[in-house]
Amino acid sequence: MKPTSIQTQAQHPKHYPDHLDLAPVMRAQGTVRLPGSKSISNRTLLLAALAGGTSRILDLLASDDTFVMLNALRLLGVRWEQQDTTQNYTVFGVDGKPPVHQADLFMGNAGTAIRPLTAALAVIGGDYTLHGVARMHERPIGDLVDALNAIGARIAYTGVAGFPPLHIQRGHIDAQHMRVRGNVSSQFLTALLMASPFIAREHALTIDVVGELISRPYIEITLNLMRRFGVLVERDGWQSFVIAAGQHYQSPGIIQVEGDASSASYFLAAGAIAGGPVRVDGVGSASIQGDVRLVEALQQMGATITMGENWIEAQSNGVLKAIDADFNHIPDAAMTIAVAALYADGPSMLRNIASWRVKETDRISAMATELRKVGALVEEGADYLRVTPPAQICAATIDTYDDHRMAMCFSLATLGGAGRNGAAIRINNPQCVAKTFPDYFEVFASIARNELF
Repeated sequence: MKPTSIQTQAQHPKHYPDHLDLAPVMRAQGTVRLPGSKSISNRTLLLAALAGGTSRILDLLASDDTFVMLNALRLLGVRWEQQDTTQNYTVFGVDGKPPVHQADLFMGNAGTAIRPLTAALAVIGGDYTLHGVARMHERPIGDLVDALNAIGARIAYTGVAGFPPLHIQRGHIDAQHMRVRGNVSSQFLTALLMASPFIAREHALTIDVVGELISRPYIEITLNLMRRFGVLVERDGWQSFVIAAGQHYQSPGIIQVEGDASSASYFLAAGAIAGGPVRVDGVGSASIQGDVRLVEALQQMGATITMGENWIEAQSNGVLKAIDADFNHIPDAAMTIAVAALYADGPSMLRNIASWRVKETDRISAMATELRKVGALVEEGADYLRVTPPAQICAATIDTYDDHRMAMCFSLATLGGAGRNGAAIRINNPQCVAKTFPDYFEVFASIARNELF
């Protein structure tokens, strides 16, 4: 079906006031339809743009991060259409040849946009500048730039070395082997993998990971989507990835974006904390997202989880157990556990979360600061957080550091559970949720119940 309405520029989501006051909630119960996955949405947009043929993308996430990617593609000459006011888009692929060879691209604070675009544009060739908000210019990109420059790319820093903003010029790419560090951000490897078919035109390419690869489930998402677009990657464990020569991205025709598993975490945790049942639709046992493994942590804490191919439900008897777990594989969803730990029966330890420090904010420091405001005792380490719950949760004003996950996590502190009453919580700068979930607080309110039954 031909779209009846064509959008040539992405639209900003709604705006919240400077702060939002959330009242205490006695119980969480209901069903939530999840927004599309950010990780899948931005990967799919870029792959559709680079592919041959026309792709129809259903249920694309409406958020600041996809706004950034859509507008970057538009500036690169990639044509896309939005069907009416839905989140269904048609992207007209350019087969690896963006029509615009010189552009200035604003990337906001979207790591899922700037890192893959940096790799793709450096390999394809042109004259491009990429920059973002102040926090983006503090988020590392040096490992990716080093890997690309080592094979003939020409990427220069226009600010502080190792960080955006960047100036990309046409280089001479010649490589059969690449190396990239894996212990800072999995997005560096994702970026190289997505650009790899344009490097491996005549010879197979091997990408070796130096050190431990963190956030491996996000690489699984990348490999899955590349396969949907016709490019196969062979891997030897998590240390070596081989892309055969001569592969090309080709549109799969229609591709549907799963619901966001990271966003599901807040509602599933609400069901675990405050009775439930709370059900999320749009993600389940068939998901390609690693963050569905959050349910394992909730089960360890005592929640009852049931799951279908495309839904998950959480409930509990109101008693949560303390947890001691390694969250290297699900760092984003692990933030939810840090707040759920307020309702546990003792101190909880979140280990191997060093990647929190280079996210939208330094999340280990930010989470420690805000958890203390609501009464928790918190021990903060280089790569861990130890949370001892308070006897009662305190009312507090939560600073969000322009980080969407901080805002969404602390809505959970309003809940009553495990013998504790929820507290009145003021969320400063609630607008930051627009990065991934623009109407989060309205959806959260839909499962809030103030009667016990």
